[in-house]
Amino acid sequence: MSRFNTSQSIGDIVAGLPKAADVFKKFNIDFCCGGHRLLGEAISEQKLDAGLVLNELDKAYEEAQRLKDQADYREMPSVDLMDYIINTHHAFLNRNLPVISELVNTILRVHGSNHRELFQVHKLFHSLKTELEQHLIKEEELLFPMVREYEQKPSNELLEEVRRVARETEDEHESAGGILKELRKAAGNYEIPADVCGTFRKTYEMLQELESDLFQHIHLENNILFKRLGIMIQ
Repeated sequence: MSRFNTSQSIGDIVAGLPKAADVFKKFNIDFCCGGHRLLGEAISEQKLDAGLVLNELDKAYEEAQRLKDQADYREMPSVDLMDYIINTHHAFLNRNLPVISELVNTILRVHGSNHRELFQVHKLFHSLKTELEQHLIKEEELLFPMVREYEQKPSNELLEEVRRVARETEDEHESAGGILKELRKAAGNYEIPADVCGTFRKTYEMLQELESDLFQHIHLENNILFKRLGIMIQ
């Protein structure tokens, strides 16, 4: 019998087993913005084999037990979790967004005449980049400091303000997640055409790294930090 069941929420599964994120990515199950949903709902909607998904989750659990090296982010105090998000995921975005921007510009100029999809890839990426840059500032300068203040001096009034800003942030997560899905579709699931250069390959590899990192980033906030603050993601 599986350790998991279809009545569990997707986000709770990943919170307890970070390696489950790889399983859900394999089956194209949204575990960040869609983390509040029950696993059974996603399996039914996508017409997946429930037994196969649960078996893959069990394998991920067994691998995690062998490695014993994955942090349980649910056990992190909120302040430490926010520091981790800034130092890991915000740092990743600050470091990589400008690099990817230059790469996307380059491959559009070089390959755009033969690969018209790159015009849409360019548009979507830069829309995402603009949203994320503003999003990081909101978290670092507004939301996270408010959470730190609440941790030190809790009050109902401050908690309501934290929840209000966090809900805005969650809406931004939803928007970013939507763009990521459009971007993957526009890029043909990041399949590399036969007639392109190494820069094209590098660009698509970095876009996939961005997608993976952002999914983890959103998961930590939606399914752990915001849930801890009593924010119900719809």
